[in-house]
Amino acid sequence: MTLLDRLRNRLIVSCQPLADQPDDPMRDPGVQARIAAAVVLGGASGIRANGTADIAAVRAAVTVPLIGLIKDGTAGCVITPTAAHAERVVDAGADIVALDATARPRPDRRSVGDTIRVVHDRGALVLADVSTLEEGEAAVAAGADAVATTLSGYTGGPIPHEPDIDLVARLADRLPVPVLAEGRYRKAEQITGAFEAGAHAVVVGNAVTSPLWITRSLLAGAAQAPR
Repeated sequence: MTLLDRLRNRLIVSCQPLADQPDDPMRDPGVQARIAAAVVLGGASGIRANGTADIAAVRAAVTVPLIGLIKDGTAGCVITPTAAHAERVVDAGADIVALDATARPRPDRRSVGDTIRVVHDRGALVLADVSTLEEGEAAVAAGADAVATTLSGYTGGPIPHEPDIDLVARLADRLPVPVLAEGRYRKAEQITGAFEAGAHAVVVGNAVTSPLWITRSLLAGAAQAPR
């Protein structure tokens, strides 16, 4: 069974502190490693982690497939934006490197294909985070081992509230590689919908791993906030 086969029809949990909250108390590699161990105990079959310290800590805590990335910057190509970032992700212990494979320019001026080759030369797989069908097709042509809908809704304009299950369906119908549904998955019925649309696996993040985000969401949705 290949690494990606182990993720078929499974849940992956993204263990990452909130990007917009630098003082999030969960921003600690040991905390993220314990969260990873807990969600694996609960049934998750893979982990997605950000930053070399967190990746290394999670790798020491769990044996399931580990998707790693480095977020660098606040705008444009942020997710593992250069080949050097990708090398650091592999060295930290990730089995799969997630990287921005949108049409946006990369800071090191290298192509997505160049970065994919660097990762493959290091013995790891590449998960291409995309926002459109065309970007998914280009990523596969460049050698990506899997594609994720992570960046749908995050490359311009207002951010939607619901996950882009339609993009999952279009990618799954057209691509010969696994398609991971990621981005705003917060409910069991959304996960079911993604699998029905052809997702190989579904990635859930804040709705599971961020007490800060969960608390904010509960209060925002309450008829009257507690005093």
